[in-house]
Amino acid sequence: MAAAIPGLSDLVDPSVRDAVSGFLADVETGLYAAVASPDPLIAEVAAHLVRAGGKRFRPMVVALCARFGEPNRPELLPSAVLMELTHLATLYHDDVMDEASLRRGAASANSRWSNRLAVYVGDFLLARAASMAAGLGDEAVRLQAATLSQLVRGQLAETVGPRGGDPIRHHLRAVEDKTASLIATSARFGGLYSGLSPAHVETLAAFGTAIGIAFQLSDDLLDIASESAQSGKTPGTDLREGVPTLPVLYALSDPSAGSPRLRELLSKGPLTDDGEHAEALALLRESAALKQARETVHGYAEAARRSVGTLPAGAARQTLEQFCHYIADRTG
Repeated sequence: MAAAIPGLSDLVDPSVRDAVSGFLADVETGLYAAVASPDPLIAEVAAHLVRAGGKRFRPMVVALCARFGEPNRPELLPSAVLMELTHLATLYHDDVMDEASLRRGAASANSRWSNRLAVYVGDFLLARAASMAAGLGDEAVRLQAATLSQLVRGQLAETVGPRGGDPIRHHLRAVEDKTASLIATSARFGGLYSGLSPAHVETLAAFGTAIGIAFQLSDDLLDIASESAQSGKTPGTDLREGVPTLPVLYALSDPSAGSPRLRELLSKGPLTDDGEHAEALALLRESAALKQARETVHGYAEAARRSVGTLPAGAARQTLEQFCHYIADRTG
């Protein structure tokens, strides 16, 4: 269970690690209970991504942030489960929009069943998450609704593109809305339901936003810089699909960040030709654009660490500070 805190198994206080691991085990039980249905088809499709596993990053953030207060309060578990349900619902919808055939190494729900069924089951998970929020009270309902609104705004921004604006600024804002919003609310729930002061809850939310952006950007860098054993997918998948990640945007927007040949290749969009794909991946790995993107990740991770530095000293703060370092350093 120590691996439940990615990259920190040998660093964090054992009591924190064990408590968080136990909490995440309870989250798994809660997820299976939440996706249960008397209809066997709905139950099977709804449990599909739960069974596929995942980092459980958002419940982990709830648990870590709750360590600053009273981490055994009963509201914390359902708040973590509803955050993960909301995240899983977006994955069902994303796979339909992206026409994805795989998710976490297994057949995606839309390819195994159908697009319609995947969309409806995503909606089913959102409804279950909303029900759990209602059980926590008006504040949880308001926060989940606001978070979902921000998340959809980010998805729309990613879909329509910068429309003449700064593509890098647009991309970072889309990452904040689409990905970091759920992580910020997870951090907020951890503080809120462990009984922290409003000021400390806001500090944790700021931490969640910054570390959420860093986490997503570092994932995108791993797609370029790492081998498949580290990233969990074939290197350069985003290049092959024409996904404009931060290093690509830096290379396209700044002539000094990449060679003319790299910009020529990247301007083609999806690189489905194996030779061009391999060439672009090699050039991008050697480019200043990748270094710029790493520096951006470090900047957001450092902002998260500075937020944490204002919280009470102890094992909880040390764990979050170490986690910031881990996110910054995992891309090289």
